[in-house]
Amino acid sequence: MRLFTLSDIKLPIGTSETELEKIAAKKLGGKAGYFAIKKKSLDARDKNNVRYVYTVEFSKTPPQKQERTFERLPSSKTPEKAVLVVGGGPAGLFCAIRLLDHGIMPVLIERGAPVDERERDINAFCRERALNVESNVQFGEGGAGTFSDGKLNTQTHSPLNREVLEIFVRFGAPKEILWLSKPHIGSDNLKKVVKNMREYILAQGGKIAFHTRLDDFRIQNGKLTEVVLKDDSGEQVLPVSAVALAIGHSARDTFETLYRRGVPMRQKDFAVGVRIEHLQSKIGFAQYGKEYTRLPAADYKLVSHTPERSAFTFCMCPGGYVMPATSEQGCVVTNGMSNFARDGANANSALIAQVSQADFGGDSPLAGVEFQRRLERNAFLAGGGSYAAPTQLLGDFLADKESSRFGEVLPTYAAGTTFADLRTVLPAPVITALKYAALDMDKRLKGFACPDAILTAVESRTSSPVRIERDDNFQSTGAQGLFPCGEGAGYAGGITSSAADGLRVGSAIFAYLSK
Repeated sequence: MRLFTLSDIKLPIGTSETELEKIAAKKLGGKAGYFAIKKKSLDARDKNNVRYVYTVEFSKTPPQKQERTFERLPSSKTPEKAVLVVGGGPAGLFCAIRLLDHGIMPVLIERGAPVDERERDINAFCRERALNVESNVQFGEGGAGTFSDGKLNTQTHSPLNREVLEIFVRFGAPKEILWLSKPHIGSDNLKKVVKNMREYILAQGGKIAFHTRLDDFRIQNGKLTEVVLKDDSGEQVLPVSAVALAIGHSARDTFETLYRRGVPMRQKDFAVGVRIEHLQSKIGFAQYGKEYTRLPAADYKLVSHTPERSAFTFCMCPGGYVMPATSEQGCVVTNGMSNFARDGANANSALIAQVSQADFGGDSPLAGVEFQRRLERNAFLAGGGSYAAPTQLLGDFLADKESSRFGEVLPTYAAGTTFADLRTVLPAPVITALKYAALDMDKRLKGFACPDAILTAVESRTSSPVRIERDDNFQSTGAQGLFPCGEGAGYAGGITSSAADGLRVGSAIFAYLSK
């Protein structure tokens, strides 16, 4: 079988993709027995000639299917003690799946609720302002990414990235994520996907326990031997063979426990700021011109550099909503979400500036955690102490003036908003960087500095504020058998990279148990 690949095929918007198969048939001199779109992107550099650009693969006969196989753990080495995966986000779920690939039956614990129950808890918080600290946008099945846009584009170049997409499709994600240049699943689809992953793990012999928190570690002679778990029935001491620590970036109590137990960790830079909302129609016109109504909801990614620090947009959610994302009492945190259709009236994105040890103060590995907490408490107080989020129109923010009414953009933050001066929430250097960035970004995206754009504070959970040190075998440098994993451990920065790290750690645990 000869396999052909054609790249840089341009089709005007509105053209049927059946034209691609005709191009393949012409190349082959007959109908293709196998045809696949391998990449699809949008070229909008010339707004008068917006086109889709494709790469396709085809042949006269279908290729033979090749099943991926994994080395299995010999029955003689089956661990008597539990192989524990802590956290049900992408890192934990993908780690559990890889362990099953290797013939290891994991026990996955998640401090939060299954996704349907979790969604009810989030909706109740938005209505009644009664926070469940164990079931919210940060904690629960699927992790923080479940209530996001489900973006799968990544700046990492891991060979596992393709496998991550294939696994998502296997469990129900839209197949187009395999070829889109900017793939996304959407929060509505992610909820279904993580439930399918759960059912697979259980069907293959794994165990899953929700509402179960990791409370402590027992380390003897540099080796992790037991963990203390807590659920509704009380505490349980569980002997373990290995632990994948996929706790997410908001498990502050676990970070504190690790620190007390002497597990090596250090501060990590991250970024803080606000969510900025524009009308999605204005973003679409700015990006695509008059054809924007015929195209998918437009996104953007912008960076601005000042002498002191960089500012940038992050986790942009076209046609989305600003989410209440706190996991601690007396704090206000924002995040962004959109469904697969991306059909909401507003676009939102984090507008954030880099912060580091110079901003945190102190040498403790947890100084960044305390820095986040201070900003979140500032936001809670500025919002009136009721979990409403403090907001300010961009024009007033630039003029150091408190807002009094909304303009063309209305807020989507479901727990309510209160006008406030955001200088009471964020440090002065961050305020300066965001002001500069908004005006600078407007030079590249016309209308970004729209005076009616809404800023909602505070965006503080952009990534983990700590890194749990691990060696080349993915084990903690201070506790043999403990495998820090994913975004919470400081080794990933989104759904795809977290999932890929989960696959790596699953195979690393297999290698450890095989010795």
